[in-house]
Amino acid sequence: MEFGLLQFFSWPRRNVPLETVYERALERIEIMDKTGYEAIWLAEHHFTGYSVCPSVHMMGMHVAHRTENIRIGTAVSLASFYHPLRLAEEVAMLDVLSGGRVNWGAGRGFDPTEFATFGVPLQESKERFHEAVEIVLAAWHNEKLTWKSKNWEFNDVEVLPKPAQQPHPPVWMAAGSDDSVKWAAEEGHTVMLGPHNSFREIANRRDLYCETLEANGHEMGDRVIPMTRFIAVAGSDDEAAEIARRGAAWLVATYKNESKGVPNPTETITRDGTVVQSDDPIQRYLDNVAIWGTPEKVYDMVQELEEEMHLQHLMLAPLSHSSFMEFTDKVLPKLL
Repeated sequence: MEFGLLQFFSWPRRNVPLETVYERALERIEIMDKTGYEAIWLAEHHFTGYSVCPSVHMMGMHVAHRTENIRIGTAVSLASFYHPLRLAEEVAMLDVLSGGRVNWGAGRGFDPTEFATFGVPLQESKERFHEAVEIVLAAWHNEKLTWKSKNWEFNDVEVLPKPAQQPHPPVWMAAGSDDSVKWAAEEGHTVMLGPHNSFREIANRRDLYCETLEANGHEMGDRVIPMTRFIAVAGSDDEAAEIARRGAAWLVATYKNESKGVPNPTETITRDGTVVQSDDPIQRYLDNVAIWGTPEKVYDMVQELEEEMHLQHLMLAPLSHSSFMEFTDKVLPKLL
């Protein structure tokens, strides 16, 4: 199993300088570079203290400068908001300057504030996202590119630089719904899953992806599907539960809520397949979404999920810095 980390740049209560948020994250990534992690995945967000990282490509350059081994992933480049040729250029340049270490993850986005502020109609987001991905890949594959559609038109353009990895970096599509899983599989793209769905829901989406992939003439082969899980690790279960509860409360208050166009789910499929109703979104994370507990408990749970979810690449989203350190020092060495 491979291990990565989904890096947010959260600025809760704004009680430290923003520079401190960035420096702490980069110090964490330097630790990862030396301890066996496969990839750091940088999360792009706009206009919120939930994560102050509007450019994952610029942040990726800082990561490249301060590391030697770890792969640099985007989770994700919000492709709907970019001119697709600019996006192709930026990701390719990061790949060149990092020595071919880029994992490109692309996503559609869903935050109504982001769409309204960037002037992109939310109802056009799926179409724009799909086309942007197609154009980026075409720009990398072709010496020059000609394109004409409702959204974009350009003629005989040489997009430079080309990526260091040929024909292009590994590519993933963020898939948070059955429809997005089906589209990615139909097109032959690889998906990344999570972090807000339950364990069983993630497993079911992986199965749906594999079935749709094969039905459309594509092979699973050696594709790796990163699956994101929030994680809280501490010396006691009670302490870990409190970290998980605080983290879930922050998620619900700042990001996963009605104001972002995301209704709190009223039902969840549990690990044994039971459908449960719940009006407590915070408890839902503790019961069916997050991995939490002592190092020993977390180790056992990851081993179980490797079987249940066909887990190949666990993308951690630590709910505290202490959780990251506990996992890195006491859990990761046993799993590598």
